[in-house]
Amino acid sequence: MTSIKETYDDQGFVVVPGLISPEEYPKLQKAAEAAIDRTRQGSWPYRRTVGKQFPPFTDDNPDSWGIQHLMHPELGQPASVFSDWYTSDALTSVCAELLQCSEEDLELELFNLLINPLSQSFALRWHRDDVKETAPPEEERAALDVWHNGVQWNTALYEDSCLYIVPGSHKVPRTPEQRVHSCTMDAPKNPMDMPGAVMLTLKPGETVFYNSNILHCAAYDHTVKRATLHACMGDAHYSAARGRNILQHGLSWVNEPRFREQLSPKGQRMLGKLLNLQKEIPAESIGYSLDG
Repeated sequence: MTSIKETYDDQGFVVVPGLISPEEYPKLQKAAEAAIDRTRQGSWPYRRTVGKQFPPFTDDNPDSWGIQHLMHPELGQPASVFSDWYTSDALTSVCAELLQCSEEDLELELFNLLINPLSQSFALRWHRDDVKETAPPEEERAALDVWHNGVQWNTALYEDSCLYIVPGSHKVPRTPEQRVHSCTMDAPKNPMDMPGAVMLTLKPGETVFYNSNILHCAAYDHTVKRATLHACMGDAHYSAARGRNILQHGLSWVNEPRFREQLSPKGQRMLGKLLNLQKEIPAESIGYSLDG
């Protein structure tokens, strides 16, 4: 039987069910709805705005396709629910297996929520999270060779068919045909026009773990309810290589004592790894991974 690690290494992604217990599921749904309500009412400023694909995000549009910083203590009780699940044994054990590291080495990184816009559908262009669309093949190959020390995932609280991915593209540069579909700022009219693309459908409670430098895009239908937990975690031994991709989202709030107090002992250990990364990389040198 093929292991999840073998599938992940070969395809660049793997779907795992059952990482939310029956007791956790209604708590996460309630916490997500509270975060969505605050964001749509305008009282939660950390959001991904329709019309802007990548950070830095602005307030140019009142509609949102994502909510940032779910573990921020300003979010109140929902933040504790999200923190408890992010550091749960079920989740961290899978991350450690995929990264082939000890759970002691896991670094706390990002935890966000992907939601459906209300006013209009929206899409992200085909991209790799930390490789510019203009990168020539040799630059792409060099970036892909070092991008194996963190894992990203989407966990669907409702059925989700938004993510499109090109299996195996985490290991090789784009073909000339694939570059045609991924070298501009424009989102695709039809994501399936990309050679090799597949659409992933997650059932409620399923999680797709993926290498975030796999070639992927997303299409958000404003008529279909979406609340998908979107997060990442890394092996602290190699976090410097991932620093820009993580710290570009603005994480100064993780230094607050009340955030540390919100975490379990395991979470506090993971936080310590992130705080060390912040010390290693000056804020003024971070920049942004992508444009658009």
